[in-house]
Amino acid sequence: MGNVKLLSPPANYAVVHLPGRAFPGVVFQGDSLHALIADIREVAGETDPEERDFALKDIIERLETVQQHYEAVLGKEGIPRPY
Repeated sequence: MGNVKLLSPPANYAVVHLPGRAFPGVVFQGDSLHALIADIREVAGETDPEERDFALKDIIERLETVQQHYEAVLGKEGIPRPY
C-alpha cells in the first residue's frame, strides 16, 4: 500500500500525503476537530446577528490559517495546489 508521508511538523493540523492520493491532506487532531465542531454548533444557535457574524469570522480565520499552512507546505514541497 505505501507509507504516509508527514510533510509538516506534527501539530494540531498536520499536512500528510497518503498513499494513492494525488494531493496531500490536512489531519486535524481529534480535540481540535471536536472544538471546531463545538464552535460551529454554538454559532448555529446564536440569535444575535452581530455575535453570530463575529463568531463566524473567527472560525473562518482559523480555517484560513490552516489553509495558509497547507499552501505553504505544498509550496515548500514543490506540489501544486489541488484548486
